[in-house]
Amino acid sequence: MKLAISGGEKMFDKPLVDWPIWDQKEQDGLLRVLKSGKWGSLHGEEVYEFENEFASFQDAEYAIAANSGTTALETALRALGIQAGDEVILPAYTFVATATAILINGAVPVFVDIDPQTYNIDPTLLEQAITEKTRAIMPVHFAGRPVDLDAISQIASKKGLFVIEDAAQAWGSEWRGRKVGATSNFGCFSFQSSKNINSAEGGIILTDDEEHATLARSYMNCGRVEGGVWYEHYHLGSNLRMTEFQGAILRAQLSRYREQLERRQHAASLLDKRLADLPGFKTLQSDVRITGQSRHLYIFRYISEAFDEISKGEFIKALQAEGVPCSGGYSIPLYEQPIFKNKSFGPFTHLIQDAMDVEEMHLANTHKACYEEALWLPQAVLLNDDKTIDRICDAIIKIYENRNELY
Repeated sequence: MKLAISGGEKMFDKPLVDWPIWDQKEQDGLLRVLKSGKWGSLHGEEVYEFENEFASFQDAEYAIAANSGTTALETALRALGIQAGDEVILPAYTFVATATAILINGAVPVFVDIDPQTYNIDPTLLEQAITEKTRAIMPVHFAGRPVDLDAISQIASKKGLFVIEDAAQAWGSEWRGRKVGATSNFGCFSFQSSKNINSAEGGIILTDDEEHATLARSYMNCGRVEGGVWYEHYHLGSNLRMTEFQGAILRAQLSRYREQLERRQHAASLLDKRLADLPGFKTLQSDVRITGQSRHLYIFRYISEAFDEISKGEFIKALQAEGVPCSGGYSIPLYEQPIFKNKSFGPFTHLIQDAMDVEEMHLANTHKACYEEALWLPQAVLLNDDKTIDRICDAIIKIYENRNELY
């Protein structure tokens, strides 16, 4: 069968992704807020109710809503007292906000390589990255796959470090039967428009520590304290509050999330089974301690040797031509981003300028993921029925069997 990129018939002639998903619940919620006249979270009920609902869903004591996942990370670091000159360890394979949240607090990001079997931070490399200036570890549950929380928690406890989970993609993900996020000092989630729970923008912080929660909420609300006088401010803070419109949308989104979560996990298991024995691909390693995954992305690894050295980029073009919305994900390692290569940190950052040197950095597994191996399917693809998921696999097999057309 001739490949679509060579002029053949496409496997899919209609889009596989329909996102965002919404119905009368979102519409009713938005109108409810509009008619109430209480559009800000300080006077309304939607954000408050969503905080409680999400905390319950995610097995956490406290939830503090934010205007983005990025500011949630910034706030968590601030609430833990991370400051100028401190070092925070993070994976080199993640979105830039994981690192810039550290920079904005005046601290120094320390990049660590990933485990190629999981695409999460490699816990065996953590101890060698720790110095006398290290204050925290910020692991990322990449694509919703939980990191090895056992190993990370053990190292953090041994070294006296904070742990802030970047759970931007991990709503409903579980480690040993408990949802991620509040198992550490903080967990930070995102509701940006591509996310499985979506309000265009938005974020939330989870913790089981009352003092940490109080400090985070104060920073989020211009340094005010709960029950205090409106124009009295006790901490350095900012206005990072979520609106009632976002809260209403998120309550509706959360109401159908359990069903969507099950569907994504089922679809991912079908893909795992079909791709496991196919030459040219590797799926991520299974781990019995992972008892739930959000599957924000379906990740599989491209092995160019089986494709006669055809590049990852050429394979992606061929799969996209078949109608499958595949991407290569992060195009460069985080340490190769211009902001770090050029030290574009702005004024008053001399401690960071002096401490950061990524000029000669090369983390082999991160490099390979970015340039050679990582393939991403977006979460909405996983909401399709079994027949469609099977046909996606057929499209991948079609390219493998006709790879000579890509020379």
